[in-house]
Amino acid sequence: MKKSLLFALLVIALAVPSFAGTKEQLIQLQTQMQDLQDQMHRMQQSFDERMGVMRSLIEQTTDAVNKTNTNVANLDKNLHAQSGDAGTKVEQVSGQVQALQDSVDELKARMAKLSKQLEDMQAGQQNLNAQPGTAPGGAQQPQSQAPPPEVLYNNALRDYNANKLDLAAGEFQDYLKFYPTTDLAGNAQFYLADIQYRGQNYQAAVTEFDKVLEQYPGGNKTATAQLRKGESLLQLGQRDPAIKEFRSVVARYPRSPEATIAQDRLRKLGVSATASKPSAATRRR
Repeated sequence: MKKSLLFALLVIALAVPSFAGTKEQLIQLQTQMQDLQDQMHRMQQSFDERMGVMRSLIEQTTDAVNKTNTNVANLDKNLHAQSGDAGTKVEQVSGQVQALQDSVDELKARMAKLSKQLEDMQAGQQNLNAQPGTAPGGAQQPQSQAPPPEVLYNNALRDYNANKLDLAAGEFQDYLKFYPTTDLAGNAQFYLADIQYRGQNYQAAVTEFDKVLEQYPGGNKTATAQLRKGESLLQLGQRDPAIKEFRSVVARYPRSPEATIAQDRLRKLGVSATASKPSAATRRR
């Protein structure tokens, strides 16, 4: 009995220090766990703060990008609108110039008519003593086969401006048939070409505009004829020949309304007003 009691007391004595050590370890573990939890909490808080800053930056950047895109879109829209307005204004000015040229042509025709009337009056006065229907020397005078040039041209121009294009075309053809070398012959040829252009007969228009450029190079319709030729080629899908004609208009008539329109056409085609020069290596080839 005493031995058993002593053994129990010995076990208890040995166990007390072990239990005390285990309790201290548990306390240390709990302290470490608390420290870890505090660190995790601080890290989470720092992470949340940084994520908030990043989210704010992203939102600000997104807003800035959206505003930039909107501004670019508005700018592009404005540029296109301004370009379209500029092209329209240029074409309006070109139309006004064309109308002025038509008026000048009509005035020239009237002056030619007055000059012809004066010549006829002088000729009639000189032939007062001649026999009716005969020329000096007894030869029969040939009867006129066509109206006077100014009458024929004015009638054709009036019908052209009234959009009676078929009738005007016939009258201009008659004018060129009977009076191919007058000052207004080049204009008559231009209107024949322009009638084909208005009727969307672009291949025929190119042929007729070529006649203006080749047969009447010094006329006042050559710039417009070359511009219309380029536009006809463009309608036919012949892009490179059209670009060549537009560039020629810019080079030959740089201060004209036609040159401004040609530059606008070239810009819309995405090419420059002048052809790029070949490099030295290309020339050597």
